Amino acid sequence: MTTAQAFIIAGQSIAPGTSSDVAFPITTMATGTTSSLAVRVLHGARPGPAVFVSAAIHGDEIIGTAVIQRLAQELRPESLAGTVLLVPVANIFGFITHSRYLPDRRDLNRSFPGSAGGSLAGQLAHIFYREVVARCSLGIDIHSAAIHRYNLPQIRIAAGNRRLVELAMAFGAPVIIESPLRDGSLRDQAQKHGVDMLLMEAGEALRFDRLSIETGVEGVTRVLAHLGMVEADDGLSAVGIPARANRSVWVRSPRGGVMQAVRASGDPVRQGEVLARVAGLFGEDAEELVSPVDGIVIGHATLPVVHQGDALFHIAAIDHPEQVGRQIDSITEAILASEPQGSAQGMLDEDEVV
Repeated sequence: MTTAQAFIIAGQSIAPGTSSDVAFPITTMATGTTSSLAVRVLHGARPGPAVFVSAAIHGDEIIGTAVIQRLAQELRPESLAGTVLLVPVANIFGFITHSRYLPDRRDLNRSFPGSAGGSLAGQLAHIFYREVVARCSLGIDIHSAAIHRYNLPQIRIAAGNRRLVELAMAFGAPVIIESPLRDGSLRDQAQKHGVDMLLMEAGEALRFDRLSIETGVEGVTRVLAHLGMVEADDGLSAVGIPARANRSVWVRSPRGGVMQAVRASGDPVRQGEVLARVAGLFGEDAEELVSPVDGIVIGHATLPVVHQGDALFHIAAIDHPEQVGRQIDSITEAILASEPQGSAQGMLDEDEVV
């Protein structure tokens, strides 16, 4: 059996089959304290690819943090081939303040490649890319919906990349969406330098939910298995096949008022079916929102108080949406069946972050 070489990062030499936590200094804050980017490096006993898993590039999108906490406890470097770099919080400043953005109001995911002498966002983007992303051949970046919104677990990939389609199928989220790259984003920067990226969207800002966390942990594990890095099933032989979409539509409120939702994320819908009704403060003059396409609801607003024009439902256009709906039901049932008797189920508040 071939033994891996030591992994050098942040001036440290990490021996094969071991792990180490490293911290990259970012900047000095107004109080004079130094801020750092925390990374756990799991360096396998055998040679293999390097993969990073990152979360909270938007500071309030904490689902990925919970996923990475689980991975940090479950992955064993002594039985690993290759190297896994775990970044539980990329935007450490927004994470502390429960904010999507950095203190300078910039979006970290629009700040790549960044620069060593740039803004706070630029400095963080520069260090994150240079020290983590550039060392890897694949990255899995985990996001969630904005505050007062929920996203069905889904994988987003760049169009035209057959390897990413294969890896996304192995991940096993209910839906795979080919979505365009945005200038300044981590995915855009990674693609320009030959680093493949899977982007997971799941859950709601500042909240944990079981479906999103379990889908993330199992999905990352299956991808690592598909790459030959861990001993596990890569999921490609499973009966449930993720649906693929290259088009999605937003359905907006036709008026201001109070929404009564009929559908939610994960529900299959047919064109013309009612998604919700919005009425006035006394329940008068209710207007219906209907689906403009056949598909799956991949995101929905969780706040019933709406203004005219608010985006309330995000629908991926998919043929035979009922098949995907059954798969989502089976995933949910499996997760609930694995719960210990009497354990808490449902949403956790942000003050329960470990």
